[in-house]
Amino acid sequence: MRIYFLSYKPAILKLNGLYVGGIDLFERHIEIDLSDSVLAEIVPGENLQPVNFFINEKFLFEPPAFADVYLMDGEALIYIREYGNKNAALNVIAQTRFSGNLITVFSQGGAFVSIEGGEYSLLPLPAKFAGARFAEKTIAGLPVLAVWGGNALMIISDRGKRIFMNEVESAEFGDNLEVTVAFETCTAAKARCEYSYDGEKLTLLKSKTVETCPPEKNVLHFAFFESVLTCGDFTQYLDDELKEKSGTLKRYLGDFVSVTVPTEKFYAEHGDVRAAGLVYPKSTNLFEVKYFAVDLDGDKISNIYPI
Repeated sequence: MRIYFLSYKPAILKLNGLYVGGIDLFERHIEIDLSDSVLAEIVPGENLQPVNFFINEKFLFEPPAFADVYLMDGEALIYIREYGNKNAALNVIAQTRFSGNLITVFSQGGAFVSIEGGEYSLLPLPAKFAGARFAEKTIAGLPVLAVWGGNALMIISDRGKRIFMNEVESAEFGDNLEVTVAFETCTAAKARCEYSYDGEKLTLLKSKTVETCPPEKNVLHFAFFESVLTCGDFTQYLDDELKEKSGTLKRYLGDFVSVTVPTEKFYAEHGDVRAAGLVYPKSTNLFEVKYFAVDLDGDKISNIYPI
């Protein structure tokens, strides 16, 4: 079976104790017989903890918390998305009192937020909160605490509940919460979302996705699938006949969560088709990639079908 390796940090890969090569965010692959249960060890830099595991069916269908597994046709991709820190000492990053709550962002082998008030909660955070900063705001006249970690925004209510967590390009607090979210798409799409707030939860009122640059023809099919995913105006990519069926397209494609480029093996088997991999969640940290292709009539999509 062909196994691809990705790591969010540069690292080296060892198999059964032997150095194989470096891995990062660029896909690299090897051929493995799952029945051999090969021991993989992935060692990052920056004083982070290595991870190790046996590559077998159990791992591929029940991945651990530090890895995401993507199952493809006769292939699998293992993405190491977190490493523990060897420094397990408790380090307080930022702390404040807010509406009777003590909010503490700290690191201890990873980033966390502790919320102590009427109740107590401890929540893991992305590594970018290592530089967390606080800002007291109001939404609909009600106090909230904004916690920024780079471009990631967490909002905590005055009752000590986390009510929002996402990466945003900008955020405006007022009668409602308005955020702009940038997507990593070939059209550099952005979504403008507006939420109301009742003191307990945020409710999405409206959202509009705008594609800020037109796609080249050779990636038009990727732009279409990404537009469906991000709730953009995907009908602009369809010919007149398919536009009439646009209302059923989301149901036809299913609840995919991302769009990916097909692998080298896919193109070797199917030729130079206009295809994209749609990623569907199967369970915690486990995903399945299904391939869909399109036919073009000029610059418009005239047919969509699974491969």
